[in-house]
Amino acid sequence: MEKEELIKADVQKVVEILQTDVNKGLSEKEAQERLKKYGYNAVEEEKRNPLKELGKKFWNATAWVLEVAAVLSYVLGRYLDFYIIVALIIFNAFLSFSEEQRANKALELLKQKLQVQARVLRNGEWKLIPARLLVPGDIVRVRAGDFVPADVKIIHGEVEVDQSALTGESLSVYRRNNEVIYSGSIIRRGEATGIVILTGQNTYFGKTVELVKIAKPRLRVEKVVSKIVFWMMIIVVALLGVSGIVFILKGENILQFLPLALVLIVAAIPIALPAMFSISLALGSQELSKAGVLVTRLDAIEGASTMNVLCSDKTGTITLNKLSVHRVIPINGDEREVVLYGALASTEANQDPIDLAFINKAKEMGLDLTSWQVKEFIPFDPSTRRTESFVIKEGKSLRLTKGSIDAISKLCGLENTEEIYMKAEEEAKIGCRVLAVAKREEGEKWKLVGLVSLRDPPRPDSAELIKELKDLGVKVIMLTGDAEPIAKQIAKEVGIGENVIRVSDVKEKPEMIEKVDGLAEVYPEDKYSVVKLLQQKGYVVGMTGDGVNDAPALRQADVGIAVSNATDVAKAAAAVVLTLPGLRNIVDMIKIGRQIYERVRIWVLSRITRTFQNVIFVALAFILFAKFIISTFGMVLLLFMFDFVTLTMSTDNVSWPKKPAVWNINQLVIVSAILGSIMIVESFIALYFILSLPLHVMQTLIFAYLLYSNIFNLLNVREIKNFWESMPSKTMLISMIADIIISFIIVTFGIPGITPAPIKYTIIIFGLALFFNLIVNNFVKLGIEKFTKIQW
Repeated sequence: MEKEELIKADVQKVVEILQTDVNKGLSEKEAQERLKKYGYNAVEEEKRNPLKELGKKFWNATAWVLEVAAVLSYVLGRYLDFYIIVALIIFNAFLSFSEEQRANKALELLKQKLQVQARVLRNGEWKLIPARLLVPGDIVRVRAGDFVPADVKIIHGEVEVDQSALTGESLSVYRRNNEVIYSGSIIRRGEATGIVILTGQNTYFGKTVELVKIAKPRLRVEKVVSKIVFWMMIIVVALLGVSGIVFILKGENILQFLPLALVLIVAAIPIALPAMFSISLALGSQELSKAGVLVTRLDAIEGASTMNVLCSDKTGTITLNKLSVHRVIPINGDEREVVLYGALASTEANQDPIDLAFINKAKEMGLDLTSWQVKEFIPFDPSTRRTESFVIKEGKSLRLTKGSIDAISKLCGLENTEEIYMKAEEEAKIGCRVLAVAKREEGEKWKLVGLVSLRDPPRPDSAELIKELKDLGVKVIMLTGDAEPIAKQIAKEVGIGENVIRVSDVKEKPEMIEKVDGLAEVYPEDKYSVVKLLQQKGYVVGMTGDGVNDAPALRQADVGIAVSNATDVAKAAAAVVLTLPGLRNIVDMIKIGRQIYERVRIWVLSRITRTFQNVIFVALAFILFAKFIISTFGMVLLLFMFDFVTLTMSTDNVSWPKKPAVWNINQLVIVSAILGSIMIVESFIALYFILSLPLHVMQTLIFAYLLYSNIFNLLNVREIKNFWESMPSKTMLISMIADIIISFIIVTFGIPGITPAPIKYTIIIFGLALFFNLIVNNFVKLGIEKFTKIQW
């Protein structure tokens, strides 16, 4: 029989199909056979292969170019260059891999899964077994406080079920004979015996998790890195083409051209970019963890910086997922009496959500419950649909009750209930559950005191959070399984907006998605589809949620955010897990994400600029003077030493953009081309001072000039205003000073591959680099922004 048929069929038919004895349950032998047939009642998580993950670090655009350069070095017999390049490849790969593994281990520590037990009838005896051992046909018993361990059809009994983690509905529902309760939901009231109809992947819960596996988050960082490498290689290929033609026209041996090709390739590759990303994101994740935000996928921080739409689940995210008194409607008495009698007809010991709502409201109103003695309390019974208590105060005794309007109206013998139901209907329209409260004095009949509406209220910080998100340029769209009136009311209260429609309307007209403030009557598949639709429209999408129903959308989103009380499945699917209550930390995540974006953007700007300088300058000098003005080893050493500085940029003090960040690589290339062209001219001026020196000495001094120029250029471009407007971080400043001191020593005394140079020329080179980059280029930078209107 198909799943849908099992769900729709009555109990007798299901028992017959699954061949179960309702009074004895399955035998252990039969249960074992079915376990082999259906598998464990669990949704297995896909395990990552660490070796495969490490292997991916050697298979990307940056790695490919470096690997080609390594092979070329080996072929040319430049073994020192070969070893250094290979070392850089391995260092970068292991650094990125180790940071990701650390984040994954943090997630594993976070997921402290409980071993769920189930009451099952086997061989005529009730016993507790791990829920994962349940099979279709098992007879199980559930009661208040239990997690439903599988999809179960009720044989007898009645229960109130909280299935908000599955459907997003904030109010619990009642289920009785022949109805199905789903795996992953929670029993709030009552008890029931039922037959397991579906387990594992086949359950409603399992279906949702399968969507999680299908969902594929977009890897934006990889695209950014690939585009940068593409631009670098375009520059190199063009220069190699021109240089090769010149080489051939001069009648030179083409094999002698290969060293130049190697120098240019090594100079152009953004070797440290992946490591810069990884370190920046890892440090950002540490900073966020202090604020109660655990990042489980490092690229989510970059996604947070560019995020411009946040799809937020309502229940448990915007709201508290906790019932409270919304309105008191007196009928025969005042508000204080209605709340007092309702609270006295409740008990705190059972931790029932409705009882707690009345008791908390009474405390809030300053009502004295302790002066009343509760002599008898009858808990909620699904058959009567009410609670009842017998209380005494100073010799006065009362019987009090609260429950459904139907039950209380019959108890009070009311005939004309039209007005009462009209009032209840008004409350129901805004998502409230309405209960009636009645009293009976000694020797009198039951008398209706009033009505109380209950609802799941917004979190205290939701309105403030949403306003801050809007100020940050992030549009908030609320997604909920509740009906449209409920969704509209909540969206209006927290300031999301009033354009809330049913998700079915968007299915008919997808273009409406860009104008809505919220979507109602949303199912798990819908949330996933909404996120994909927004991504197709070009938005960078964040998604917050807490339930199983949110997991597919959390996985698909550019930034999936699981709130603190989220299910394990939601946490596993998300890229970010909030470990503290509330949503305030999302704002912190966006700000830190944008700060990290700014650091990386400055790194990219600096890198493309010095590619223009290093690559074009070296190529033009070769064409003009037929000299390699810097050796391959000098270029590799230059990149290695400067990348040591750029890695410390992950700690730099930079301001974060007020609007969502946008990766505009083309714009960065334009700015870099202008600034880089000026730097090429300056490099030739520096070359003029040392052109008459021996080749090896000149190569040493050009190594020094390019290194100093790169360092001072970084100081210049890290600040959009005058470079002295802000100081770099202490770590970054120390690394710059250390680099300069070490290079002075290398240039003055020499090392294998670097010939010593007179200190007089070293000082001249240093002075020129300082003057050009921190004086001349500072004003060039300001002019670029002023005259091109490019915001960089």
